[in-house]
Amino acid sequence: MSYIERIEADLKTAMREKDELRLSVLRMVKSALKYKEVEKMHALDEMESMQVLQTLVKQRRESVQQFTQGGRKDLADKETKEIAIIEKYLPAAPSDAEIHRAVEAAISEEGADSLKQMGAVIKAARAKLEGKAIDGKELSDRVRERLSTKS
Repeated sequence: MSYIERIEADLKTAMREKDELRLSVLRMVKSALKYKEVEKMHALDEMESMQVLQTLVKQRRESVQQFTQGGRKDLADKETKEIAIIEKYLPAAPSDAEIHRAVEAAISEEGADSLKQMGAVIKAARAKLEGKAIDGKELSDRVRERLSTKS
């Protein structure tokens, strides 16, 4: 079952249960996925769909940060609830140990010893963590930290 099919099924359930927040979030997610399909001119595969959902989560996290800084706890709470709903459709995030192993393996594969090779290391680590919901910023920070201690 594709992401869009799962979301459509859950959308119907949310309508029956009259769950307004879930309903609006699922409509927004479905719309984002359909928009990406139109943009790409083909049906999205699992990885492309997952990337769209990860982008939506990232946008909401940035919004939470902005709303918190602006003193709008009510809006930050709403965005946090939306994140929880979207994350139900994403695979589990890798553990700290998995990220550490992937970064170490990528560094040794690439023979990286300075921050100049950070892009290649991130790309290799991402490939090792494929199929997991990866926070790009966290991965980038880990690689930067590891390469900084190496030089």
